[in-house]
Order: sequence, then structure tokens, then C-alpha cells
Amino acid sequence: MFVVSANDILRLLDELESRTADDLESQRLDFKEWKSQSKVDAVDQVIEMAVCMANGGGGTVVFGVRDRAIGRADAIKGVPHDVDTNLLMKAVYDRTDPKITPVFEAVGVPEGTGRLIIMHVLPGMPPYTDTSGRAKIRIGKDCQPLTGSLRRRVMVETGTTDFTADEVPGPFSGHISAAAMERLRDLAKQERVPQDLVALSDRDLLSALGVVREERLTHAGLLLAGREQSIRDHVPSYLWTYLRMRSDTEYDDRVDTAEPLPMALGRITDRIMASNPITTIKQGMFHFEYRTYPDIAVREALMNAFCHRDFRIPGPIMVKQYPGRLEVANPGTFIGGISPDNILHHSPVSRSPLLVDALTRLRLINRGNLGIPRMFTSMLMEGKEPPIIQEQGNTVKVTFLAGETSGPFRAFAAEQSRIGHELTVDHLLILQYLIRHSEIDTSTAARICQRQESEIREILSQMEKQYSHIERGGTGRGAYWTMRSDLHRSLVADSVPERDARIDWETAKTRILSVLKQRAEHDEPGLTNREIRQIVRLDRNQVYRLVQQLMEEEP
Repeated sequence: MFVVSANDILRLLDELESRTADDLESQRLDFKEWKSQSKVDAVDQVIEMAVCMANGGGGTVVFGVRDRAIGRADAIKGVPHDVDTNLLMKAVYDRTDPKITPVFEAVGVPEGTGRLIIMHVLPGMPPYTDTSGRAKIRIGKDCQPLTGSLRRRVMVETGTTDFTADEVPGPFSGHISAAAMERLRDLAKQERVPQDLVALSDRDLLSALGVVREERLTHAGLLLAGREQSIRDHVPSYLWTYLRMRSDTEYDDRVDTAEPLPMALGRITDRIMASNPITTIKQGMFHFEYRTYPDIAVREALMNAFCHRDFRIPGPIMVKQYPGRLEVANPGTFIGGISPDNILHHSPVSRSPLLVDALTRLRLINRGNLGIPRMFTSMLMEGKEPPIIQEQGNTVKVTFLAGETSGPFRAFAAEQSRIGHELTVDHLLILQYLIRHSEIDTSTAARICQRQESEIREILSQMEKQYSHIERGGTGRGAYWTMRSDLHRSLVADSVPERDARIDWETAKTRILSVLKQRAEHDEPGLTNREIRQIVRLDRNQVYRLVQQLMEEEP
């Protein structure tokens, strides 16, 4: 969601009684006090924020709120009634390049002047500046100067500068590898690409993929079907390395080449699979084989690395296979607002649109951001830890941990599918968390699933009421969920006695006091004996004694 609705903003304003507006700000939302001393300064600020939000991917600015004050009366100062939103829209349009046309709306509030102005800036094609060439960009909660390096990054993210779209000197036929073309066709056939596309001549196939223009091959075409020497000559930053590590410092197998992408995928995959043990699990009359690193997880990690590497940065795509983990790293940082904390559900962004478009037509990748969820799902479905995704300096690294395949969990997943309970990556993350932990609360579930709390509550409710996977404890803000005891026992080979143990006396006191404090802050009633039993899992008499002690200790 690129903008925040007026209704959501009005609800957020209630939070100002205990928090500052700065605490409520995000990449897509900012609060600004109206510069009432000078109309010129006020309009300049509106234009500056419009440019900042447009460069940052769109968002909402609320004018008339101080961002460091606590309490609605102190924070909400409002905007004078003589400020015309139509004139503001015209001022932004006239003084931005390219033109920005934000949407303004005025809302009433009881504090200050009684009026706030909300500006919604929709995402477009940055970079944007004002007509004097000045610009800022929204990064997190701040508007930072759009420096030269940041402008280039924005242009890369939006495809304005796509290295893979640049043309290679000389006729295309001098750069093409027959072996790479054959491998490209084999991959396309495996993905069931229409036969009439695969049957085209080399030139027509590459032209249909958009990587040949007249008689010139683009860098994208070179990476897909080029001779290795041509790739080294014209894309010197392109290289991939595979290392089979015996320890953190020693290896016993290494390959370094600049082979084109289809050849690279085959070579790297063959080496990974050579040291990727198979586990056989019996389910009913059948025996199923599962590798330590699922095929789909390996493929998606490799495709991401090749598609999203930054060709401006020298250095290879690095694949390291240790005895206990597999690492796939590529040069280049995250772009377009993607981070390890939101990558599961973020809209896809590419720094190499032409290459991505060609691979999409070959059905080797998709535009629906399914690659990351597929990596997570394939690991979680087998009872293993999810991938670890990190940004380290100018590198993005994906790590798979070598865990044992869980037969009980595979059987459980198969049975859920049979009865129509399709397990999404959110369900799997929560279930695997609860196998390893006694309980989960809303904020923890939202964090591990990379969802908003409002979204995760719906998912938890479905798992409780529709799927019967989990049980709820506690109430209100003290709510938490546990896996059904019988389900937990069926999924875990080794018992976990402490999971079902009642929480100790002092921990129970701390938890109850915490919930009571939260309720008091929101003018909510206290807790009943039944509610406390749900929170701490004690019986009625124990709760009675617990409350008596709390009353004596906390007058």
C-alpha cells in the first residue's frame, strides 16, 4: 500500500496521547507541522515533501501535526482555513520536474485550527526534482538529499539505466554460443514454453525474447547465450564461483567461469546435488526421497542471484557449500525498498528489466514474487529452518541450513492438502516456530511472517478456528497462541516436556502484571479468574492464591 487513508490517519491520531507522531512515521507516512509564519515557506515545504515521497515510491504526508509532542492537544496544531488545497496541488505541479500531481484532502479535528491537510503522493517514475533541480528521497522515516549516487540507484531500480539493455558491438552472430543456445532451448522445453517459440532460429528466438535489436546483441542476450570470451570482454564484472568447503577456511572443489546463465545453472546445480544427500521417508505404501536442500530452493536462490546481481560491482556470484549449510551470494544491495524484513511479500523490483523480461518469457522466473516464498515453503515443508537472507555490505546472501527432513511433518502437510487445508508460507512459519517454542504472540507472528498485525490476526484466527492447529490463551493485548498438544506430539519425534509445563510462579506474576498494566493504559477492565487461567495455565485455586499474593505485593 503506497498511501495511508484518511480514516487510518484519524485512528492513528489517538495514539498521540501516549506516543509522538515521529513514532508513528514510516517509509510511507510523515507528519509535518504547518509553517504558519510564512506562506512561502509552507508551500516550499509541501513541494519538498511531494518530491521526497515521489522519489521514495509514494506515500502520505499529514500537515498540521508536530512530530515530537505527546498528547493530541500539544501535537495537533492544524492548518489555517484559508489554505486552498487546489492551489497547493497547482504549486506542486508547476514547480516539479517531472510533474507531480498529488491528491490533497482536508479533514476536521477538534484540536488546533480544527483542520489538517493530507497529501497523497502516488508512485511514479523517479527521479523527481523541483524546478530548481533540488531533490530529496524518502529513506525509512527521513527525507535525505538525493545525491548523485542515490540518483543513479533510483535510475537503476526504475529501469531507466539497465545495463543488460546496452548493446554489444559487432554482429550478434559473432558472440553467440551454439551450446548455450541448445541449453537455453532445453530449459525452455522443461518449462513447457510454446513449441513455436522454441523452434525459431537462433536470431528469431533471441529477437522474440527482446535481446537482439536489428543485428545487435544486448548484454542480456550475451548473458543468456553468449560465448564465454565475449562475456569476459563485454561484461567483465560477470563471473561465478562454486566452492565445496571442508571447513570455514579450506575447500576441496572449486570452479570459476564466466559461462552464460543457462550453462552456469547446470554446472552449479550438478555440483550442489553431488553433495546433497537424499533421505528416504516411508508414507503408507510409498517411499519418498527428499534432498537436504530441496531442488526448488536451490534453483530459486541461483536464479535470484543471477537476475539481481549488480553489474557495476566487480566480483563473482559466490556459491559455497559447507558440510552444514549452503550459501548463495551475489554482488549488489537490495533495491526498491526491499529488505530482509519485508522480502517475503514485497512487490518485485529488478535492476535488470530486460534480462528479467527474457527469463520470464522463457518461464525460468516469474513476475509474481513467488521465488522467495517458494524457497521458504520448500524448506519449511520438510521441517527445516527457513532460509536466512542478509545484506552484507554490497552483497546479498541466502543461506540454507542443512537440517533433517521431518517425516511426521511431511505426512501432516500431505494430509492437510488432502482435506483442503493448503498450508501457506505464513502457516508454515508459525507452525515451525511453535514446534520449537511453547507459544507465540501477535507481534512475534507478524515479525516472522513479515505481515502487519492486522493481517496476522486473521491468519492466526484461521489456524485456530478453521484448521484447528493452534489454541488461544490470554485476552486482548496479552493474547498468545500455542500448538494443540496432540498435534505437537504427533509432529515432534523427541518429546519436549518443558513445552507443556505450566509457567513458573514468578513468571506468572510478571505476565499478569504486564497485562493489567496494558489494560489500565487503555481504560479496560481488569482480569477475571477465567481469563487469568487462560493466560498462565494454572487451575482456579492456584489463580486465587496468585491474585492474593499480587494484592499483598502490589498494593
